Amino acid sequence: MFFQGTLNEQLHIQSDEFRYSCDIRRGERAYSCELCNKAFSKKSTLITHQCIHTGEHPYACDVCKKSFSQQSHLIRHQHTHTGEHHYTCDMSKKAFSEQSSLITHQRIHMGERPYVCGVCNKAFNCRKSLIRHQRTHTGERPYKCVVCNKAFSQQGYLITHQRTHTGERPYNCDVCNKAFSQQGYLITHQRTHTGERPYKCDVCNKAFSQQGYLITHQRTHTGECPYKCDVCNKAFSQQGCLTRHQRTHTGERPYKCDVCNKAFSRKGYLINHQRTHTGERPYKCDVCNKAFSQQSNMITHQRTHTGERPYKCDVCNKAFTQQRYLLTHHCIHTGDRPNVCGVCNKAFSHRSNLIRHKRIHTGERTYSCNVFNKAFSRQSNMITLQPTHPGEHP
Repeated sequence: MFFQGTLNEQLHIQSDEFRYSCDIRRGERAYSCELCNKAFSKKSTLITHQCIHTGEHPYACDVCKKSFSQQSHLIRHQHTHTGEHHYTCDMSKKAFSEQSSLITHQRIHMGERPYVCGVCNKAFNCRKSLIRHQRTHTGERPYKCVVCNKAFSQQGYLITHQRTHTGERPYNCDVCNKAFSQQGYLITHQRTHTGERPYKCDVCNKAFSQQGYLITHQRTHTGECPYKCDVCNKAFSQQGCLTRHQRTHTGERPYKCDVCNKAFSRKGYLINHQRTHTGERPYKCDVCNKAFSQQSNMITHQRTHTGERPYKCDVCNKAFTQQRYLLTHHCIHTGDRPNVCGVCNKAFSHRSNLIRHKRIHTGERTYSCNVFNKAFSRQSNMITLQPTHPGEHP
Protein backbone atom coordinates (compact mmCIF):
# COMPACT_ATOMS: atom_id res chain seq x y z
CA MET A 1 0.00 0.00 0.00
CA PHE A 2 2.84 2.34 0.89
CA PHE A 3 4.55 1.63 -2.46
CA GLN A 4 1.32 2.20 -4.39
CA GLY A 5 0.72 5.58 -2.64
CA THR A 6 4.26 6.69 -3.28
CA LEU A 7 4.02 5.69 -6.93
CA ASN A 8 0.75 7.62 -7.37
CA GLU A 9 2.35 10.72 -5.82
CA GLN A 10 5.35 10.44 -8.14
CA LEU A 11 3.06 10.06 -11.18
CA HIS A 12 1.04 13.08 -10.01
CA ILE A 13 4.21 15.18 -9.62
CA GLN A 14 5.51 14.08 -13.01
CA SER A 15 2.13 14.90 -14.57
CA ASP A 16 2.20 18.39 -12.99
CA GLU A 17 5.76 18.99 -14.18
CA PHE A 18 4.85 17.90 -17.70
CA ARG A 19 1.76 20.13 -17.72
CA TYR A 20 3.84 23.07 -16.38
CA SER A 21 6.55 22.56 -19.04
CA CYS A 22 3.85 22.41 -21.73
CA ASP A 23 2.35 25.64 -20.40
CA ILE A 24 5.72 27.37 -20.78
CA ARG A 25 6.20 26.01 -24.32
CA ARG A 26 2.70 27.14 -25.33
CA GLY A 27 3.27 30.52 -23.69
CA GLU A 28 0.28 30.03 -21.36
CA ARG A 29 0.04 32.37 -18.37
CA ALA A 30 -2.21 30.65 -15.89
CA TYR A 31 -1.70 33.01 -12.93
CA SER A 32 -3.37 36.42 -13.14
CA CYS A 33 -3.08 39.39 -10.81
CA GLU A 34 -6.57 40.26 -9.58
CA LEU A 35 -5.63 43.95 -9.22
CA CYS A 36 -4.20 44.75 -12.66
CA ASN A 37 -5.02 41.51 -14.61
CA LYS A 38 -1.39 41.00 -15.58
CA ALA A 39 -0.77 37.27 -16.18
CA PHE A 40 2.22 35.07 -15.36
CA SER A 41 3.34 31.54 -16.18
CA LYS A 42 4.67 30.92 -12.65
CA LYS A 43 2.88 31.33 -9.35
CA SER A 44 6.12 32.55 -7.74
CA THR A 45 6.38 35.33 -10.35
CA LEU A 46 2.82 36.39 -9.55
CA ILE A 47 3.64 36.53 -5.82
CA THR A 48 6.69 38.67 -6.55
CA HIS A 49 4.61 40.94 -8.78
CA GLN A 50 1.93 41.44 -6.11
CA CYS A 51 4.53 43.13 -3.91
CA ILE A 52 4.27 46.08 -6.33
CA HIS A 53 0.68 46.66 -5.21
CA THR A 54 1.12 45.90 -1.52
CA GLY A 55 4.42 47.76 -1.16
CA GLU A 56 5.81 44.70 0.64
CA HIS A 57 9.61 44.37 0.76
CA PRO A 58 10.35 40.99 2.37
CA TYR A 59 14.05 40.84 1.44
CA ALA A 60 16.17 42.99 3.75
CA CYS A 61 19.88 43.76 3.50
CA ASP A 62 21.66 42.63 6.68
CA VAL A 63 24.18 45.48 6.34
CA CYS A 64 22.04 48.62 5.90
CA LYS A 65 18.53 47.17 6.48
CA LYS A 66 17.31 48.44 3.09
CA SER A 67 14.52 46.13 1.87
CA PHE A 68 13.46 44.90 -1.57
CA SER A 69 10.46 43.22 -3.17
CA GLN A 70 12.60 40.68 -5.04
CA GLN A 71 15.51 38.54 -3.90
CA SER A 72 17.42 39.28 -7.11
CA HIS A 73 17.24 43.01 -6.33
CA LEU A 74 18.66 42.34 -2.87
CA ILE A 75 21.56 40.36 -4.35
CA ARG A 76 22.35 43.20 -6.77
CA HIS A 77 22.20 45.71 -3.91
CA GLN A 78 24.56 43.68 -1.72
CA HIS A 79 27.27 44.18 -4.34
CA THR A 80 27.33 47.86 -3.32
CA HIS A 81 28.62 46.72 0.09
CA THR A 82 31.02 44.01 -1.11
CA GLY A 83 32.38 46.18 -3.92
CA GLU A 84 32.11 43.35 -6.44
CA HIS A 85 32.20 44.70 -9.99
CA HIS A 86 33.09 41.89 -12.38
CA TYR A 87 32.06 43.63 -15.60
CA THR A 88 34.03 46.66 -16.83
CA CYS A 89 33.31 48.95 -19.77
CA ASP A 90 36.46 49.09 -21.93
CA MET A 91 35.60 52.63 -23.11
CA SER A 92 34.83 54.47 -19.84
CA LYS A 93 36.40 51.91 -17.44
CA LYS A 94 33.17 52.05 -15.40
CA ALA A 95 32.58 48.76 -13.57
CA PHE A 96 29.30 46.92 -12.96
CA SER A 97 28.22 44.05 -10.78
CA GLU A 98 26.00 42.55 -13.52
CA GLN A 99 26.57 41.89 -17.19
CA SER A 100 23.12 43.21 -18.13
CA SER A 101 23.98 46.57 -16.52
CA LEU A 102 27.19 46.72 -18.55
CA ILE A 103 25.32 45.99 -21.80
CA THR A 104 22.78 48.74 -21.06
CA HIS A 105 25.61 51.16 -20.22
CA GLN A 106 27.51 50.41 -23.44
CA ARG A 107 24.51 51.60 -25.45
CA ILE A 108 25.30 55.12 -24.21
CA HIS A 109 28.61 54.97 -26.12
CA MET A 110 27.14 53.26 -29.17
CA GLY A 111 24.06 55.49 -29.29
CA GLU A 112 21.97 52.34 -29.56
CA ARG A 113 18.30 52.63 -28.55
CA PRO A 114 16.69 49.30 -29.41
CA TYR A 115 13.44 49.77 -27.44
CA VAL A 116 10.97 51.88 -29.42
CA CYS A 117 7.56 53.15 -28.26
CA GLY A 118 4.82 51.96 -30.63
CA VAL A 119 2.78 55.11 -30.02
CA CYS A 120 5.22 58.02 -30.46
CA ASN A 121 8.34 56.19 -31.76
CA LYS A 122 10.49 57.51 -28.92
CA ALA A 123 13.46 55.15 -28.42
CA PHE A 124 15.22 54.01 -25.24
CA ASN A 125 18.41 52.15 -24.40
CA CYS A 126 16.76 49.80 -21.88
CA ARG A 127 13.44 48.01 -21.68
CA LYS A 128 12.63 49.37 -18.21
CA SER A 129 12.77 52.96 -19.48
CA LEU A 130 10.39 52.07 -22.33
CA ILE A 131 7.90 50.47 -19.92
CA ARG A 132 7.93 53.56 -17.70
CA HIS A 133 7.47 55.81 -20.74
CA GLN A 134 4.52 53.80 -22.10
CA ARG A 135 2.57 54.61 -18.94
CA THR A 136 2.45 58.25 -20.08
CA HIS A 137 0.27 57.00 -22.95
CA THR A 138 -1.79 54.36 -21.11
CA GLY A 139 -2.20 56.31 -17.88
CA GLU A 140 -1.33 53.12 -16.00
CA ARG A 141 -0.38 53.63 -12.34
CA PRO A 142 0.44 50.16 -11.00
CA TYR A 143 2.05 51.27 -7.74
CA LYS A 144 -0.60 51.99 -5.11
CA CYS A 145 -0.17 53.35 -1.58
CA VAL A 146 -1.74 50.96 0.95
CA VAL A 147 -2.50 53.88 3.31
CA CYS A 148 -4.35 56.38 1.07
CA ASN A 149 -4.76 54.40 -2.20
CA LYS A 150 -2.95 57.07 -4.22
CA ALA A 151 -1.45 55.43 -7.32
CA PHE A 152 1.83 56.13 -9.14
CA SER A 153 3.41 55.24 -12.47
CA GLN A 154 6.83 54.45 -10.96
CA GLN A 155 7.82 52.53 -7.86
CA GLY A 156 10.27 55.24 -6.87
CA TYR A 157 7.43 57.77 -6.73
CA LEU A 158 5.47 55.43 -4.45
CA ILE A 159 8.42 54.94 -2.09
CA THR A 160 8.93 58.71 -1.87
CA HIS A 161 5.20 59.27 -1.28
CA GLN A 162 5.04 56.67 1.50
CA ARG A 163 7.46 58.79 3.51
CA THR A 164 4.72 61.41 3.87
CA HIS A 165 2.91 58.80 6.00
CA THR A 166 5.90 57.33 7.84
CA GLY A 167 7.76 60.63 8.33
CA GLU A 168 10.94 58.87 7.23
CA ARG A 169 13.80 61.18 6.19
CA PRO A 170 16.69 58.91 5.19
CA TYR A 171 18.91 61.56 3.58
CA ASN A 172 20.99 63.55 6.09
CA CYS A 173 23.16 66.61 5.47
CA ASP A 174 26.68 65.87 6.75
CA VAL A 175 27.19 69.56 7.59
CA CYS A 176 24.10 70.52 9.65
CA ASN A 177 22.39 67.11 10.06
CA LYS A 178 19.15 68.36 8.51
CA ALA A 179 17.20 65.37 7.13
CA PHE A 180 15.21 65.06 3.91
CA SER A 181 12.74 62.57 2.43
CA GLN A 182 14.27 62.74 -1.07
CA GLN A 183 17.88 62.71 -2.22
CA GLY A 184 17.15 65.58 -4.65
CA TYR A 185 16.09 67.80 -1.75
CA LEU A 186 19.34 66.98 0.07
CA ILE A 187 21.47 67.82 -3.00
CA THR A 188 19.65 71.15 -3.39
CA HIS A 189 20.07 71.91 0.33
CA GLN A 190 23.81 71.13 0.30
CA ARG A 191 24.30 73.99 -2.15
CA THR A 192 23.41 76.40 0.67
CA HIS A 193 26.65 75.22 2.31
CA THR A 194 28.85 74.92 -0.77
CA GLY A 195 27.51 78.00 -2.57
CA GLU A 196 27.34 75.94 -5.77
CA ARG A 197 25.12 77.44 -8.50
CA PRO A 198 25.24 75.01 -11.43
CA TYR A 199 22.39 76.55 -13.48
CA LYS A 200 23.59 79.59 -15.46
CA CYS A 201 21.56 82.00 -17.59
CA ASP A 202 22.96 82.11 -21.13
CA VAL A 203 21.86 85.75 -21.53
CA CYS A 204 23.28 87.50 -18.45
CA ASN A 205 25.39 84.70 -16.88
CA LYS A 206 23.50 84.92 -13.58
CA ALA A 207 23.73 81.55 -11.81
CA PHE A 208 21.22 79.67 -9.66
CA SER A 209 21.23 76.74 -7.26
CA GLN A 210 18.04 75.20 -8.71
CA GLN A 211 16.88 74.69 -12.28
CA GLY A 212 13.41 76.02 -11.41
CA TYR A 213 14.92 79.35 -10.32
CA LEU A 214 16.78 79.60 -13.64
CA ILE A 215 13.61 78.90 -15.66
CA THR A 216 11.74 81.59 -13.71
CA HIS A 217 14.63 84.05 -14.17
CA GLN A 218 14.82 83.48 -17.93
CA ARG A 219 11.28 84.82 -18.22
CA THR A 220 12.62 88.26 -17.26
CA HIS A 221 14.49 88.16 -20.59
CA THR A 222 11.78 86.52 -22.73
CA GLY A 223 8.85 88.35 -21.13
CA GLU A 224 7.00 85.04 -20.97
CA CYS A 225 4.07 85.02 -18.53
CA PRO A 226 2.51 81.54 -18.81
CA TYR A 227 0.26 81.76 -15.73
CA LYS A 228 -2.97 83.66 -16.45
CA CYS A 229 -5.74 84.70 -14.07
CA ASP A 230 -9.09 83.30 -15.26
CA VAL A 231 -10.95 86.27 -13.73
CA CYS A 232 -9.12 89.33 -15.11
CA ASN A 233 -6.68 87.69 -17.58
CA LYS A 234 -3.65 89.24 -15.86
CA ALA A 235 -0.59 87.08 -16.61
CA PHE A 236 2.34 86.15 -14.37
CA SER A 237 5.76 84.58 -14.82
CA GLN A 238 5.42 82.40 -11.69
CA GLN A 239 2.63 80.15 -10.45
CA GLY A 240 3.11 81.47 -6.90
CA CYS A 241 2.51 85.04 -8.08
CA LEU A 242 -0.72 83.95 -9.79
CA THR A 243 -1.89 82.13 -6.64
CA ARG A 244 -1.28 85.24 -4.51
CA HIS A 245 -3.02 87.46 -7.08
CA GLN A 246 -6.12 85.23 -7.21
CA ARG A 247 -6.66 85.92 -3.51
CA THR A 248 -7.46 89.54 -4.43
CA HIS A 249 -10.52 88.14 -6.23
CA THR A 250 -11.48 85.41 -3.76
CA GLY A 251 -10.65 87.35 -0.59
CA GLU A 252 -8.93 84.24 0.73
CA ARG A 253 -6.62 84.83 3.71
CA PRO A 254 -5.14 81.42 4.55
CA TYR A 255 -2.46 82.64 6.98
CA LYS A 256 -3.92 83.33 10.44
CA CYS A 257 -2.21 84.77 13.52
CA ASP A 258 -2.57 82.36 16.46
CA VAL A 259 -2.51 85.27 18.93
CA CYS A 260 -5.20 87.65 17.61
CA ASN A 261 -6.71 85.57 14.75
CA LYS A 262 -5.97 88.29 12.19
CA ALA A 263 -5.68 86.67 8.75
CA PHE A 264 -3.41 87.48 5.80
CA SER A 265 -3.21 86.61 2.12
CA ARG A 266 0.57 86.02 2.22
CA LYS A 267 2.77 84.15 4.64
CA GLY A 268 5.29 87.00 4.65
CA TYR A 269 2.59 89.43 5.85
CA LEU A 270 1.76 87.08 8.72
CA ILE A 271 5.44 86.78 9.75
CA ASN A 272 5.79 90.59 9.79
CA HIS A 273 2.56 90.94 11.78
CA GLN A 274 3.58 88.37 14.40
CA ARG A 275 6.51 90.62 15.32
CA THR A 276 4.02 93.15 16.66
CA HIS A 277 3.24 90.54 19.34
CA THR A 278 6.76 89.24 19.95
CA GLY A 279 8.52 92.60 19.65
CA GLU A 280 11.16 90.93 17.50
CA ARG A 281 13.30 93.29 15.41
CA PRO A 282 15.70 91.07 13.44
CA TYR A 283 16.92 93.73 10.98
CA LYS A 284 19.61 96.03 12.41
CA CYS A 285 21.23 99.09 10.82
CA ASP A 286 25.00 98.56 10.66
CA VAL A 287 25.62 102.32 11.09
CA CYS A 288 23.53 103.27 14.14
CA ASN A 289 22.33 99.83 15.36
CA LYS A 290 18.68 100.86 15.12
CA ALA A 291 16.56 97.70 14.75
CA PHE A 292 13.49 97.08 12.62
CA SER A 293 10.81 94.41 12.36
CA GLN A 294 10.82 94.50 8.53
CA GLN A 295 13.76 94.49 6.14
CA SER A 296 12.12 97.09 3.87
CA ASN A 297 11.93 99.55 6.79
CA MET A 298 15.63 99.05 7.50
CA ILE A 299 16.54 99.66 3.83
CA THR A 300 14.50 102.86 3.84
CA HIS A 301 16.16 103.96 7.09
CA GLN A 302 19.68 103.33 5.76
CA ARG A 303 19.06 105.98 3.11
CA THR A 304 19.15 108.60 5.89
CA HIS A 305 22.84 107.65 6.28
CA THR A 306 23.74 107.18 2.61
CA GLY A 307 21.63 110.05 1.25
CA GLU A 308 20.39 107.74 -1.51
CA ARG A 309 17.17 108.84 -3.25
CA PRO A 310 16.40 106.15 -5.83
CA TYR A 311 12.91 107.37 -6.82
CA LYS A 312 13.14 110.29 -9.27
CA CYS A 313 10.33 112.38 -10.79
CA ASP A 314 10.46 112.20 -14.58
CA VAL A 315 8.99 115.74 -14.84
CA CYS A 316 11.17 117.84 -12.52
CA ASN A 317 13.89 115.34 -11.55
CA LYS A 318 13.17 115.73 -7.83
CA ALA A 319 14.27 112.56 -6.03
CA PHE A 320 12.81 110.74 -3.03
CA THR A 321 13.83 108.03 -0.57
CA GLN A 322 10.54 106.12 -0.87
CA GLN A 323 8.27 105.31 -3.79
CA ARG A 324 5.14 106.48 -1.96
CA TYR A 325 6.68 109.96 -1.59
CA LEU A 326 7.25 110.06 -5.35
CA LEU A 327 3.66 108.99 -6.08
CA THR A 328 2.35 111.72 -3.77
CA HIS A 329 4.67 114.28 -5.43
CA HIS A 330 3.38 113.35 -8.93
CA CYS A 331 -0.01 114.75 -7.94
CA ILE A 332 1.53 118.24 -8.03
CA HIS A 333 2.17 117.83 -11.76
CA THR A 334 -0.98 115.90 -12.67
CA GLY A 335 -3.39 117.77 -10.37
CA ASP A 336 -4.66 114.41 -9.27
CA ARG A 337 -6.41 114.30 -5.87
CA PRO A 338 -6.98 110.59 -5.19
CA ASN A 339 -7.81 110.93 -1.48
CA VAL A 340 -11.52 111.78 -1.20
CA CYS A 341 -13.51 112.52 1.99
CA GLY A 342 -16.43 110.14 2.34
CA VAL A 343 -18.55 112.81 4.09
CA CYS A 344 -18.24 115.93 1.94
CA ASN A 345 -16.38 114.56 -1.12
CA LYS A 346 -13.53 117.07 -0.73
CA ALA A 347 -10.42 115.68 -2.43
CA PHE A 348 -6.76 115.88 -1.42
CA SER A 349 -3.47 115.01 -3.06
CA HIS A 350 -1.95 113.79 0.23
CA ARG A 351 -3.51 111.15 2.43
CA SER A 352 -2.25 112.91 5.55
CA ASN A 353 -4.26 116.01 4.54
CA LEU A 354 -7.38 113.88 4.21
CA ILE A 355 -6.83 112.40 7.69
CA ARG A 356 -6.52 115.92 9.20
CA HIS A 357 -9.59 117.07 7.30
CA LYS A 358 -11.75 114.20 8.59
CA ARG A 359 -11.23 115.48 12.16
CA ILE A 360 -13.44 118.44 11.23
CA HIS A 361 -16.32 115.98 10.84
CA THR A 362 -15.48 113.69 13.75
CA GLY A 363 -14.41 116.43 16.19
CA GLU A 364 -11.39 114.33 17.09
CA ARG A 365 -8.56 116.19 18.84
CA THR A 366 -5.55 113.92 18.85
CA TYR A 367 -2.92 116.27 20.31
CA SER A 368 -3.25 117.33 24.00
CA CYS A 369 -1.42 120.01 25.99
CA ASN A 370 -0.44 118.68 29.44
CA VAL A 371 -0.31 122.19 30.99
CA PHE A 372 -3.67 123.68 29.97
CA ASN A 373 -5.43 120.34 29.34
CA LYS A 374 -6.41 121.70 25.96
CA ALA A 375 -6.74 119.41 22.90
CA PHE A 376 -6.04 120.13 19.24
CA SER A 377 -6.85 118.49 15.94
CA ARG A 378 -3.43 119.44 14.52
CA GLN A 379 -0.02 119.05 16.08
CA SER A 380 1.12 122.40 14.65
CA ASN A 381 -1.61 124.24 16.59
CA MET A 382 -0.47 122.65 19.85
CA ILE A 383 3.19 123.55 19.18
CA THR A 384 2.13 127.20 18.49
CA LEU A 385 0.45 127.39 21.92
CA GLN A 386 3.34 125.90 23.96
CA PRO A 387 5.54 129.07 24.10
CA THR A 388 2.72 130.79 26.09
CA HIS A 389 3.20 128.37 29.00
CA PRO A 390 4.24 130.08 32.29
CA GLY A 391 8.01 130.48 32.46
CA GLU A 392 8.48 129.82 28.72
CA HIS A 393 9.62 132.43 26.23
CA PRO A 394 9.55 132.15 22.43
